[in-house]
Amino acid sequence: MAVETDVLDELRRLRTRIPRLAGSLAATVDGLVLAHDVPDTEPEGLAALTAAALGVAYRMTDAAARGEFRELLVRGTRGYVATYAVGSTAVLTLLADDRVNVGRLHLEGRHSGARIAELIDTRVGPGGGRHAERAALDAPPPDADRRIGTLPVRTPQRPAHRPRPQHGG
Repeated sequence: MAVETDVLDELRRLRTRIPRLAGSLAATVDGLVLAHDVPDTEPEGLAALTAAALGVAYRMTDAAARGEFRELLVRGTRGYVATYAVGSTAVLTLLADDRVNVGRLHLEGRHSGARIAELIDTRVGPGGGRHAERAALDAPPPDADRRIGTLPVRTPQRPAHRPRPQHGG
């Protein structure tokens, strides 16, 4: 059985465990879809937006010295978009209605994220997947000092709008 089928099964089980879950998507940190259960949503577009948001979230946790990225929650007028780290190579994005139990969403999202990471690592090894070979050919050599999903741009230490303190007179 392919890893994509196993991940899709996990996404379907997740829908039964979370009332008001509207959809779910597992993707690589580069925005390639692994499996999805997102009716009325373009999965490739959602995966690409997830990758973009992930890059910002990685930079934000790094700039704020909050450690490794774990999850991101966005609330709109009609519901939530929750994104969870799935190992170091993938993400799980959940779409939920506005009346979802957010605690339950986090609990089940974290559990499924861990299960999907386990499936990916067991079936194809860390960093693998059906797109791994293509991505390896297209990607530049990895920077050993940079975590997956981060941008190679350094965050300024002092905001530009805050002047440097003057010493002396």
